[in-house]
Amino acid sequence: MNGLETTRVSSRAILWVALVLLVVLYGFPFLYMLFTSFKTPLETIAVPPTVLPSTWTIENYASAIGRDGVVASFINSVVTAVLSTAISLVLALPAAYAVTRFRTRFGRFFIVGALVMRMVPPIVIGVPMIGIFRSLGISDTSFALAIAHATISLPLSIWLMSSFFEAVPEELEEAAKIDGASRLGALWRVVLPVTAGGIAVTAIFAFLASWNEFLFALLLTATRSQTTPIVIANFQTQFGLDWGAMTALAVLYSVPVILLALVLQRHIVAGLTAGAVKG
Repeated sequence: MNGLETTRVSSRAILWVALVLLVVLYGFPFLYMLFTSFKTPLETIAVPPTVLPSTWTIENYASAIGRDGVVASFINSVVTAVLSTAISLVLALPAAYAVTRFRTRFGRFFIVGALVMRMVPPIVIGVPMIGIFRSLGISDTSFALAIAHATISLPLSIWLMSSFFEAVPEELEEAAKIDGASRLGALWRVVLPVTAGGIAVTAIFAFLASWNEFLFALLLTATRSQTTPIVIANFQTQFGLDWGAMTALAVLYSVPVILLALVLQRHIVAGLTAGAVKG
């Protein structure tokens, strides 16, 4: 083995060690939560704490699922995430199409403004929404919470869809128009089918943004539309936090998004890449 090959092998070994350390550091909190969910209630508060349970049990899962409001909160989370995703797509698709096809100065300002809005702290938007939703009579509803969540996912959805629309050659639309299609017809019959993968990626990001959101759910829900993250945070007893049930429900709540990420990881990476190369 010459010097160049030795250097390459050493660099690759260092890279693998760094990756393993990164994965361990990043994944340890979740693994600790997972192991805690299988401990007995007494062991979850043991001092010093243990990593692996001495006795494995599913008692915490039964306790978490059997509590009042847990199943309803799961349903609320699903309904809110689906509604928020639908609202984001309905608004983002025409906005992104107009920006990429008409290329006006206002369009360029709008697309930059959408990115800036993504950086605004959610608390700035959430506090005024409390009064607005009360005035409209829709406070403590999944629909109101979905609108709030859409303010988070909509800027990213517009940005992503602009990248995907930009990649579609305008010649395809021109050919459809020559065959008698209107602009709207060309959009419906040509552009949207071509960008179906991009629309799916955008929908995934919008769904995950709503599923993982906590602050808006805390501010805008009381009892009827509480989502699971709020229920988890309320696992308080007269003796302190119920760590076992809390970690068990947190594990259950994370399973759908983990499975979704694993199944659609290639599309998610494609979406991130498309957003990164947006010109």
